[in-house]
Amino acid sequence: MAALRTLIVLAIAAGCSCSWSSDCSYFGLMNHLNLATSNKVLEIVRPVKNWTTTTLVQLGMILDAILEVDEKLQTVTNHIWIKMYWINEFLTWNSSEFCGMDILTIPSSMIWIPDIIIQEDASDNRGSQDDALVSVLSSGLVRVNTRLQLTYACKFDLYRFPFDTQTCNITFSSVNYDENLVKLGKLTNDTILTEVSDQKMLTDGEWKLVNIESIISTSVTLKSKLVYRISLQRKPFLYIINLILPLLFLLVLDLASFFISGGEKLGFKMTILLSIFVLLLILKDILPSTEDTLPLMAIYCVLVFTLVWISVLETMLISFLKNLACSVGEETHSSKIFKVKTQQEESAGAAGSAKPEGSNPPMDPPGGRGLLKLILDKQKPAQNNPERQTNDVGKFSCSRLRLVKIFDSVLFVLYFTTVVFSQIFIFTLWIFPVIQNQ
Repeated sequence: MAALRTLIVLAIAAGCSCSWSSDCSYFGLMNHLNLATSNKVLEIVRPVKNWTTTTLVQLGMILDAILEVDEKLQTVTNHIWIKMYWINEFLTWNSSEFCGMDILTIPSSMIWIPDIIIQEDASDNRGSQDDALVSVLSSGLVRVNTRLQLTYACKFDLYRFPFDTQTCNITFSSVNYDENLVKLGKLTNDTILTEVSDQKMLTDGEWKLVNIESIISTSVTLKSKLVYRISLQRKPFLYIINLILPLLFLLVLDLASFFISGGEKLGFKMTILLSIFVLLLILKDILPSTEDTLPLMAIYCVLVFTLVWISVLETMLISFLKNLACSVGEETHSSKIFKVKTQQEESAGAAGSAKPEGSNPPMDPPGGRGLLKLILDKQKPAQNNPERQTNDVGKFSCSRLRLVKIFDSVLFVLYFTTVVFSQIFIFTLWIFPVIQNQ
């Protein structure tokens, strides 16, 4: 009888055990975790049994799109994935007691979520898509995924624009908890993070991802910080085609315009000067107004504009000197002709006064040949002097024009040397750091 009672008790215990272990529903697990009904304590209290225990929040970020970089506003818009992991000591269970169930998905509003913010955030939060559900593992590990279109502030260094590399920080920190209560940690190392982001990159536009580096630090307010330092390199091909090459070609055309003769030279140089001014207006719409450092691109544009402006002044000076030489020669020539004409009129007047008034001498009077020869001898120097004086004036004008051309050639050599050395200097400042970094 006692043995029968023992068998009945064992059967009842086995039946109860089987019925209990066969509870494979989510409701049974949530009832076990006190999640079946509203539990405000789990929602608002940091999930530790001892308040001195620090909650370690491991955070990882994947950059999968570079949407916009605004140099004027000094902002960057990226598409990122954020993953956070932490331990909730109140949400643990033995998976063998619930048919091997080792993961539970619940609404994020039912449990405590760390108040992690991005300090550089400048977006309107319309692009964020927080995960409405969180995953809880049997060990108490909670996983949260956030898909976010983030616009954040970044201080740009545009000195080597468009051959520049920008480094921007995305800083995660807690709003209310200091480092003793909530501490941030890295989820993966930097090399894997950069490789995964590069592989998942959907679009990058004119920028290329160079590196992502994570740094853990403590703020002045004793809050834990996790800083992701993102390095982006600009693709300069579009700016080379639209800005640098046109400026270089216009400068070459300005050098070639020295071989143009006549009044067309000045008009051609003024057209080049106006073209450079248009490119300066285009550059003004791209670069921000800053007083710290002037970008090399702006220095290059101003340098080319100044060189062409000096070339225009040189052309005006040479044209003025040529006109001055010609006008002096013409004035000298006209004055000499006027003197010759005056001498001819005086000679003619002297020849007329040698004839007796009121008489008609014979065609070949005695002694008339000597008088006629004397008059002709006086007129010969007057007839020969204009040609000789004209030749003298021409030689004088040619010598002045030759001096002006020599001066023009010297200025061209100086201008050409200045252009060559300035271009070498600017392009060295631009390209040498890029080659050195590679």
